[in-house]
Amino acid sequence: MLTTRGPIRVVAYGGGVQSTALLVLAATGRIDFPTFLFANVGDDSEEPASLRYVHEVAAPYAAAHGIALHQLDRVRRDGRVETLLGRLTRPGSRSLPIPVRMSNGSPGTRSCTADFKIKVLGRWLRANGASSENPATVAVGISLDEMHRAHNRWVNPYERVTYPLLDLRLNRADCMSIIRAAGLPVPGKSSCWFCPLHTRAHWAIMRRDRPDQFAATCDLESLLNTRRAELGRDPVFFLRSARPLADDIAPAQDELPGLEPEDDAPCDNGACWT
Repeated sequence: MLTTRGPIRVVAYGGGVQSTALLVLAATGRIDFPTFLFANVGDDSEEPASLRYVHEVAAPYAAAHGIALHQLDRVRRDGRVETLLGRLTRPGSRSLPIPVRMSNGSPGTRSCTADFKIKVLGRWLRANGASSENPATVAVGISLDEMHRAHNRWVNPYERVTYPLLDLRLNRADCMSIIRAAGLPVPGKSSCWFCPLHTRAHWAIMRRDRPDQFAATCDLESLLNTRRAELGRDPVFFLRSARPLADDIAPAQDELPGLEPEDDAPCDNGACWT
């Protein structure tokens, strides 16, 4: 990989509303960020709709406006690409990097953000010339209505984190308007499809609209707990209620039709960059 000359200015692209607004702002010259980095946690792990948006909408738009949008994978020392779901389901794996709930309802520790996003992005930055003497400027898509998420991300010595949406006083609704004005469809929320940070409403909608995906999430939760039982450890859960998804999410017909969750913590808005 060639080393970048001059200041390194990149956007940590998540594929959702806020970071897509940053893409439009960069394409129209309102912010100066010529490079966007999409840290893909895995084609088997990212929300499928988010992947389609990145590949079919964001990437062509970026290319048409002279912006480099790179997809980054987590590559092991032996050259193999590791995915988050692959780590979770690998035979014999004891790794539990996602933000599950413990049996008492308290949040467990997680390493998915660090391992599959921050470190992956950092490896690209260092390979392209970022250092403590020449730090890269990394923009994160946090909007005005969620400014409490800003300034919590661990900052490495080879980077400086900035929040252009806060500087421009833009909220999520503003971001949607910017995307529509560019003639682009507004993306859905970006996340792993099995992320325990999803709300009950999100899980209910998944059960109603994407039953195969919901069943796969329930199977994953069950697999993790089967392994923990073999190790003599307490179970973990994807819900704050500390009950299995399959038991605690009501059938779709009992949910309010058309309900859309608004309080998820997707990767796009900084939850996975803190």
